[in-house]
Amino acid sequence: MEECAELIQAISKAKRGKINRDNMIEEIADVLICIEMLKQMYMISDEKINKWIEKKQEREAERMEKMNKKEIAEIKKQFTPANCSITRICGCYVDAEKNKKTKIKEAFLALPEEEMFKYFDIFKKTMSGRLGKNLMNFDFPLAQEKEGGTQEFLMRIRASKLKDDELLDEFYDKVIESYDYHENYYIILIHAVYDIPGKASDETEMHDASEEIYEHILCSICPVNLSKAVLSYDVAENNIKDRIRDWVVSRPETGFLFPVFNDRSTDIHGTLYFNKNIKNIHQDFIENVLGTPIPRIPGNEINVFSDFIMDNFNGNTTFNFTESLIESLQEVREQKKDSPEMITVSCDEMEQIFGYCGVPDEKLSDFKENWEMYFSNELVALDNIHNSKTAKIVTPDATICIQPDKISLIELKEINGVPSLVIPVNGELKINGIEVELR
Repeated sequence: MEECAELIQAISKAKRGKINRDNMIEEIADVLICIEMLKQMYMISDEKINKWIEKKQEREAERMEKMNKKEIAEIKKQFTPANCSITRICGCYVDAEKNKKTKIKEAFLALPEEEMFKYFDIFKKTMSGRLGKNLMNFDFPLAQEKEGGTQEFLMRIRASKLKDDELLDEFYDKVIESYDYHENYYIILIHAVYDIPGKASDETEMHDASEEIYEHILCSICPVNLSKAVLSYDVAENNIKDRIRDWVVSRPETGFLFPVFNDRSTDIHGTLYFNKNIKNIHQDFIENVLGTPIPRIPGNEINVFSDFIMDNFNGNTTFNFTESLIESLQEVREQKKDSPEMITVSCDEMEQIFGYCGVPDEKLSDFKENWEMYFSNELVALDNIHNSKTAKIVTPDATICIQPDKISLIELKEINGVPSLVIPVNGELKINGIEVELR
């Protein structure tokens, strides 16, 4: 206890700016010696300690999970007149030649009610979609948190409360330079301050127990398209007439929230990125405006998963194996469906699944090492490797689509010496809407 107390004292001095590095090293050494003595006295093995370290690390990792569904929903609830926490809105309309055509900047609550509702809809859409697909949590590299980095730049924008015209122009320029879009679009930026209510043990909100505010910015980038020429009813003239074509702001294509709302608190080390089209992640925008690593494109992960299977388990991919794999992934989805987090599968879970599906132990010996070669992160979003709506069976002559939970209905049989798929028909049979007589 004495050695621990001396180390605490050394740390306290360091925190006050009076660091003595040699003394701290000495105190750390004394504590480590005492720990080794304790391990011997009470017969505590390194293995047992390491298991507890792993548990603690897992717990910390869970605690440090970025924005989940519940936290996203909590922020989206602020986009209503009753709960509105938005202080200011700014915007820049950009034409197809990347020229700034007009800019706005005003207090959000000063907007006409009709406009407010339309903006609320845009902001909600900027935080909508599936986690891991349309919505992705990004962490800033350390270099971007230093002076001149992208995170530091976003911190300054937040701190300005969108009142610094020079800073706003710099932001618009960054977006215009990096955003790969060749039509007209509208950059919207809002500043908001959310007074986070405390929560009781039964999860009910206690608005009188707030201890923290969540100050944030939200950027939405919306295409601006020319409306169609149509006939419309003019109420004032009580007449049908040609409606004048106009430029209309559409729903957002991309955007981001900064900082993230993690564990119901401000986390300045990350941002929540939105992208409507998961096949076009706007790489230049992510690199130059956000400064975060480029993620794996979710739509491609299913192909990566297929490559992983074929490269490592070729010879084991029988019909029964594939059927069992689909069923197992469906079971994982069902087991985790109530989780507020994005449904993910770990390397260990996948190893167990592959073993259950009949892959021999010798083929699983290097599973973790092989998995990490294909998926840099051990956790993979289930939606990215498994289609929950359709299992597609492709042959040179036909394609069959079936619900994954019905895959067991299909059998592979040999008919007249030819491998054939057999599907039992229990009930009616239709082809292109035509009822086929079963006789």
